[in-house]
Amino acid sequence: MQLFYHPEVSANDKEVRFSREESRHIVKVLRKKEGDSLQLTNGKGWIFETEITMADANNCSARILKAEKEPAPPYYLHLAVAPTKMNDRYEWFLEKATEIGVQEITPVICDHSERKVVKTERFKRVIQSALKQSLHARMPILNEPISFSEFMKKEMNGTKFIAHCEEDQPRKLLSGGIKKGVSTTILIGPEGDFSSEEIEIATRNGWEAVSLGNSRLRTETAGVVACHTVALINEQE
Repeated sequence: MQLFYHPEVSANDKEVRFSREESRHIVKVLRKKEGDSLQLTNGKGWIFETEITMADANNCSARILKAEKEPAPPYYLHLAVAPTKMNDRYEWFLEKATEIGVQEITPVICDHSERKVVKTERFKRVIQSALKQSLHARMPILNEPISFSEFMKKEMNGTKFIAHCEEDQPRKLLSGGIKKGVSTTILIGPEGDFSSEEIEIATRNGWEAVSLGNSRLRTETAGVVACHTVALINEQE
């Protein structure tokens, strides 16, 4: 199965027209023709079964035959992860977190962040590609970058964790704090970890300090481990 992404299509539509880029991919790369079937999602939980009515490399269109909405996942996970020095590492994290099943991502600029300026346009394309590859029907929200201090002012539902590496600070394993079916937000710092002041501010504001295990992980690896931990616990019978 190959899944296409079309954010504008709705359950009430009878026909869909693809962008020039998608049309070219459908007709030139996949060599699809009139009468062939395609499946697509709008990223809002809907999966559409369609049949190509015009196989034009510049303006492909299809008739919608069936629309089904997938049930929402049993949990909500928001990962607030500091940007990495190298963009490709953060893109890897975005790809894997989307595949595993994250609902919201916020790049947080911290005291020790080596990358202070983040452009999200390419990040959105990475997430879109991962959504299609993993056959998910819900596009994760990618928020604009925000400073740590501003992020602390935001209201968060459910449980809030800050994962850091300060061994002299009390921490518990993340897996021990996850509650099934409860919204979870996890803060993960940059390569140099959170500053002591940031850890203090977070814990003072109700964030619970956690560890992701005995290994010292890169930022992007920590994001994937945290994502998988929450997904695994919530999906257990």
